[in-house]
Amino acid sequence: MLLQKTDKARLELSPGVRTLSLRERSLLLLADGKPLSDLQAMYNGIGAQIVDNLMRQGYLTGPAELPPPTMAPDPHRTEATSHGPSIERPEPGESLRSLAGARMYLFDTCERLFARRDPVLAQHFREALRTARDRSSMLDVGDAMFEEVGLTAGAERAASLRERLEQLLPRSPEAAPGLYTATQPALLEG
Repeated sequence: MLLQKTDKARLELSPGVRTLSLRERSLLLLADGKPLSDLQAMYNGIGAQIVDNLMRQGYLTGPAELPPPTMAPDPHRTEATSHGPSIERPEPGESLRSLAGARMYLFDTCERLFARRDPVLAQHFREALRTARDRSSMLDVGDAMFEEVGLTAGAERAASLRERLEQLLPRSPEAAPGLYTATQPALLEG
């Protein structure tokens, strides 16, 4: 079954209009002519939720019989399968965590906050982010950037940006003690 964009979706995708998240917008861009199953499989399974939300909000339409089966059986299906496959799926919050995503967030923050106000400082942060090849050096650049934000926009703004960065970073082994600790081999009775 193929989904189609509505006029509301076309308006959302027009330049200067941004009310949806980046993932919702990217899914809308791909919607015309894509099978429903392909869209639902995107983003490690989160695509199904996004498609349902976009359909409910009127951004996507399909054949007349499509919305009721998509919306109604999902709660029953998740209850029925919650014993097996849902254990294998990462939580939505975990699937969004990555160093690449955190790095892009820092580049975006640099552009939004420094590019117009202080182009030289923005260029300095961009170069530092480009040369940062590991987690700690990237976080050092982020800390320097947030210190500058604290000086110009206030500590609250810097704290909110830091908090968002922490949400995007993958959990480190130090942050989750016991996750990667060595275990003793099991004793087999023979």
